[in-house]
Amino acid sequence: MAGPRYSAIGANLVNPSIRHLGIFRPCRGYATQETLGRSPLATRKQVTVTNDDGRVHWKELSIREKAARTTQQTFNFGIVLAGLVMTGGCAYFFYKEVLSTDSKTVQFNRAVDRVRSDSRVKEVLGSDHKIRAFGEPTWNRWARARPIASNTFKDSQGTEHFMMHFNVEGSSRRGVVNLHSFKAPGQAEWEYKYLALDVKGQPRIYLENTDATTGKDHPRFNFLGMQWRK
Repeated sequence: MAGPRYSAIGANLVNPSIRHLGIFRPCRGYATQETLGRSPLATRKQVTVTNDDGRVHWKELSIREKAARTTQQTFNFGIVLAGLVMTGGCAYFFYKEVLSTDSKTVQFNRAVDRVRSDSRVKEVLGSDHKIRAFGEPTWNRWARARPIASNTFKDSQGTEHFMMHFNVEGSSRRGVVNLHSFKAPGQAEWEYKYLALDVKGQPRIYLENTDATTGKDHPRFNFLGMQWRK
C-alpha cells in the first residue's frame, strides 16, 4: 500500500480519493496599493452646489466641496432674506393703503358712511335702496374697480391736506361728493374743511364746512379718527 501523499503547496495531508471533491483550502486576502490608498471621497458622490443635502460632515469635505456648500448656503440665505423683505414690504403697503388713517381707502370709507347717514342726502338721492359710492366712470362695469380721484399735499405751514371727490347714486338721483380734510403739525386726527354733495338741479348740501360763518359754535366730537360737527 502506498503511503500518504502531500500536496505541493503545503504540508496538509491530502487523500487522493477525495481530491476530486474540491475540499476547501484556506484563502488569504492580500492588501493592495489600490485599497490602502483609497480615500473616503472615492466611496461617495462628490458634493456640488446642486446635490448637497448636508449629510456629509464638514470635516469630510474637500476644499472644492466646502466652497460648493458655502455657495449653496449663501444662495439659500439670500432667498430667505429676499422673502422677508418682500413680506415686510407687502405688510407695510397694506397698512399704509388700507389700515392707516392717512390712507385713501380709510378716508373714502369714512366719507361714504357720513354721506349715507345724512337725512338730507337720502331725501335728495332717494332712500329706497342703499346709496352706492364709486370712483371715476370707466369701461369697467365693476364699481370697486373704478379709480377714485384724490390729491395729498403739504402747505408752507406744514399742514397736510387731503382732497377727494367721488360719485354717489341713489334710487332717484346721482351726485358728486367733494371733500377737503387737513391735519396740522402735531395733530393726530384729520379734520374736515368741508364735505359736500353736489346734485344737478339741487343746492349744494354741506355735511361739514369749517369756513361757514353761522354765528354759532357747533360742538365737535371725535369718531373713527376724524373730528365731526354736530
